[in-house]
Amino acid sequence: MRVVIQRVREASVAIDGVVKSSAKKGLLILVGMEDADTEEDIVWLSRKVANLRIFNDEEGVMNKSVLDIDGDIIVVSQFTLHASTKKGNRPSYIKAARPEVAIPLYEAFVSQLQKDTGKNVGTGEFGADMQVALLNDGPVTITIDTRNKE
Repeated sequence: MRVVIQRVREASVAIDGVVKSSAKKGLLILVGMEDADTEEDIVWLSRKVANLRIFNDEEGVMNKSVLDIDGDIIVVSQFTLHASTKKGNRPSYIKAARPEVAIPLYEAFVSQLQKDTGKNVGTGEFGADMQVALLNDGPVTITIDTRNKE
């Protein structure tokens, strides 16, 4: 699994002009799945995201998690995170999981994140043409890949 985590002041996901999810202060997470992803990856990544200390404390130091600030979370599926640009100028998405694999992984990740945070997690709609709006706070943007657990 590969994620791009953005600390936001606000964010929303719209489909056909209708807002499906919105958030105030919190996280917007773009997530892409591979065929090799497992339940272990989902649990590890969810706990990492829930406890990632990227929000400022009273001294202005990034020392608080989304749990600590009672922040909102939106998770949006994005297969293009697995784009390979090694050959030519047209990206290849061969590493991205097909929908029959990716959808259950995506739903399991959202469910696990809800369990780990005790909060409702907003979503987009898998495979839909979505318009994602955000006001990145900082800016703070973190990438994590479960194939490279650092």
